[in-house]
Amino acid sequence: MTAEAVRQPLATREGAGRTLDQRIQLRFPRLAALNALLIARLPTRSRFRQAVVKRTARLALEAFNRRDLDAAVAGAHPAFEYHPNKDWADAGLVEPSYRGLSEYRRYVATVDEVWGGQNYLSGREVIDVGDRFVMLAQGRMRAQASGVWLNEEFGLVVTQSGGRATSMQEYYDYGQALAAVGLSA
Repeated sequence: MTAEAVRQPLATREGAGRTLDQRIQLRFPRLAALNALLIARLPTRSRFRQAVVKRTARLALEAFNRRDLDAAVAGAHPAFEYHPNKDWADAGLVEPSYRGLSEYRRYVATVDEVWGGQNYLSGREVIDVGDRFVMLAQGRMRAQASGVWLNEEFGLVVTQSGGRATSMQEYYDYGQALAAVGLSA
């Protein structure tokens, strides 16, 4: 049975710090995993699930923007895999995948070398398709060498198992991210 896709607008706030629920999630990961499992069992049309998915996506983007990577991937499985954009990996700029928080930190550090730490994501939309969801954002980054600001579409497809993220694949094209979950722009 395929879950019905639920699309929601997504907006991020600048300067947001860690929330109480993020602190609890980081302090008590087993409790957070149980909570995520229960929410994952709800149908995609559940208003409660929709609210949690939207809030989780917003908080993850805000945490990434402040480089609070513990909070950004707090709900992920400890051995999650992060797959950077294929074009970057093919060009040899990054590795094809990174496993776990420590390797994800290494990936973000590599990206920050290029962008001088000035790489921010503004949420646009989150789409829940059951065991996967898609976060669409607008990336704004400043090249460290030239100082030129660039804008880029950013899509992240997150695959879940038991309510926890096990794999994340980034795209720099909304259409590609949507196609990866069987949707069209």
